[in-house]
Amino acid sequence: MSYRYIGNKTRIADVILGVVADYLPPQAVVADPMCGTASMSAALRQRGYRVVASDLLTFAVHHARVRLQLDAAPSFDGLGMNYAGVLASLNALEPTEGLFWREYSPDGTPAAGCAARKYFSSTNAARIDAIREQLRAWQPRLSDVESSLLHHDLVLAANRVANIAGTYGHYRSTWSSSALREITLRPTGFEQGPTEDHIVLQGAVEEIASEISADACYLDPPYMKRQYAANYHILETLARGDDPEAIGVSGLRDWWDQYSDFCSKRNIADAFAATFNKMDCSLFFVSYSEDGLLDVGTMTGLFSEFGEVKRFDFPHQRFKSNRGGVGGTVTEYLYMIRTD
Repeated sequence: MSYRYIGNKTRIADVILGVVADYLPPQAVVADPMCGTASMSAALRQRGYRVVASDLLTFAVHHARVRLQLDAAPSFDGLGMNYAGVLASLNALEPTEGLFWREYSPDGTPAAGCAARKYFSSTNAARIDAIREQLRAWQPRLSDVESSLLHHDLVLAANRVANIAGTYGHYRSTWSSSALREITLRPTGFEQGPTEDHIVLQGAVEEIASEISADACYLDPPYMKRQYAANYHILETLARGDDPEAIGVSGLRDWWDQYSDFCSKRNIADAFAATFNKMDCSLFFVSYSEDGLLDVGTMTGLFSEFGEVKRFDFPHQRFKSNRGGVGGTVTEYLYMIRTD
């Protein structure tokens, strides 16, 4: 599974887990409560750890269920067809002019009265609407993991044809070649490794920390002020299957219920403290970056209030949108905090 996502750790998972393995025995329980695309959760599973994954965003929760709790397609008994048949049925649906066609395609008429938006071609937006409508109709007959798999597939399919430069903060003014391709749901290639004893939750880490008991916790907080809920609002709407008001020129959903305190210099220290104090865990690993809101001295001072701190440094590719930007290499930090 691959798509552009700020802070995605796929490329450096082996480096991070090389450090983690020095501190943890096999079969240990590791929490990944800011899991994002669940790349680290999947890597932990593959290495035999039991994982407690969670995230504030719904699409991330769908990814986590698929990457932790499946090693083959579920049966879809409630629909009376197998996984291949389900995808074929969804891909064959007639387009419908719903929320995505109206709010996110060039032929739509946004309720906000602004110019038509160009996140998706009109054909793809209408096909997304048809798939969303069918998933809502099927929902009572799907298990949680079956529903997550189909929403996971839809998110990935939409992302492949989205007319964006890197995130969903705004659409491109001209059409990318990929955005003009026909949207198609593709079968997921399932991760290998044990599927038992993995838990998936949803919520802000500092709020659900008291529900988590683990031998170690890996935290991958946002590094910058950019709120993920705003930058990935389209994916969240696909994952929730709802019809929110599309606000402003960019058509953002109201995302303030998923505001992260880790994106705020004022609130980040309290968010870390709440996480460390509430979770039944005495070993934390925190990914951060030289581009982050807090510098090395500030982070080390903050973490030192809770126990022993070590820092590991290694190079990583800086996130770069399709439109360019700084790019290049950035120093990634992995902090180890032992609180007992």
